[in-house]
Amino acid sequence: MTGSIAATATPTATRIVEALREARRRTFALIASVSDDDLERVHSPLMSPLVWDLAHIAAYEDLWLVHRYGERPLLREDLAAMYDAFETPRAVRGDLPLLDPAQAGEYLEEVRSRTLEIIDERGVGDGVLHEMVLRHEQQHDETMLQTLMLARLDGYELAGRRPMPASSPAVATGLELVEIPAGECRIGAAPDGFSYDNERPRHRTDVRGYLIGRTAVTNASFLTFVEGGGYQRREWWSDEGWAWKEQYDISRPGAWTADLDAEWRLGGLEPLHPDRPVVHVSWFEADAFARAHGARLPTEVEWEKAATWDQEKEIARRYPWGNRRPVAGQHANLDHRGCGTAPVDGYPDGRSPYGCLGMIGDVWEWTSTAFDGYPGFVAHPYREYSEVFFGNDYRVLRGGSWATRTRVATATFRNWDYPQRRQIFSGFRIARDA
Repeated sequence: MTGSIAATATPTATRIVEALREARRRTFALIASVSDDDLERVHSPLMSPLVWDLAHIAAYEDLWLVHRYGERPLLREDLAAMYDAFETPRAVRGDLPLLDPAQAGEYLEEVRSRTLEIIDERGVGDGVLHEMVLRHEQQHDETMLQTLMLARLDGYELAGRRPMPASSPAVATGLELVEIPAGECRIGAAPDGFSYDNERPRHRTDVRGYLIGRTAVTNASFLTFVEGGGYQRREWWSDEGWAWKEQYDISRPGAWTADLDAEWRLGGLEPLHPDRPVVHVSWFEADAFARAHGARLPTEVEWEKAATWDQEKEIARRYPWGNRRPVAGQHANLDHRGCGTAPVDGYPDGRSPYGCLGMIGDVWEWTSTAFDGYPGFVAHPYREYSEVFFGNDYRVLRGGSWATRTRVATATFRNWDYPQRRQIFSGFRIARDA
């Protein structure tokens, strides 16, 4: 990594620089085994060419840390529109004269040198913009892994992957429920430290008693649903979900093979592991499964309450500049540990206070909640991060996936997508009224 940081830098600045460097190493590790042709190819109309993501990461850092924080001109003003996510939608990115992989790598290095120069000169202030840029890169790493999954590149290698844990002798199914008592709870991020605008303001709400899955729904349980006519039983589907299923001839999760005995994971096909969470399912499929079992999807408030007790009592470790981690011991499969999901009960120490497993990591979990702002929402630092997506078109997902970084996957983080989307590493757990 080019650039340096002064020996007199504050501990906070030094830690931020170390985190920025670690994130960049991880970004390059994701594509180390990918050819230039595959970096430049459009692998799915839903996704950008991987080389666009690389240059976008650079452009975003240049905009926020060099131009707006450092008050310097943009390094490549001529590239600003092409690598702006709102100016240039995904559908057209493959048709643009993008930087090639070598040029994108140089762009990343040059911007980072400028960032480090500015940190050397003026520090990091409150660290909020630097944390935002850091997490932005980490979130794009997950987006790039989604693209690599859709590309189905045989022999893809993810640097630093680790073996997955074995399941317990008593395999969970996702149909076992735990009871969450009624009562007031606090939802959202605390005012100190970093969080996204849609996580705030923290507020109190009452939740009636309910039951929620001890784990995410497994491949085995979803296979039973498929083989039992789950995609043919009209009564289990919403009107919109049935229309989507019929239009696109959907008959199984997005990563499963037609004979229902294997699934695509990064690096190639693997046997369908019964004890791993079903992944690459849409909200419509999750909703139909829940209906078939006399259940429903949890609201996001129910999900957050089950994941952590009242934030006033939360036992949390903090990042050096005041940001909360999820509850100690609550993590499951995060940080690109492997090339996919782990057994749903493979991390018994990652247990929420109410006894739920795997709520932080492994798969994003669909909720029944439409994405909107909390009461008193204020857009920050720019409206396009959250507010333009508010409304009934999107559903909230919670918890993070195996491809999410620990820094991003907190108990209050809110992801969102269209209910028909399956490119994300999405699964679900069910809920019922008590």
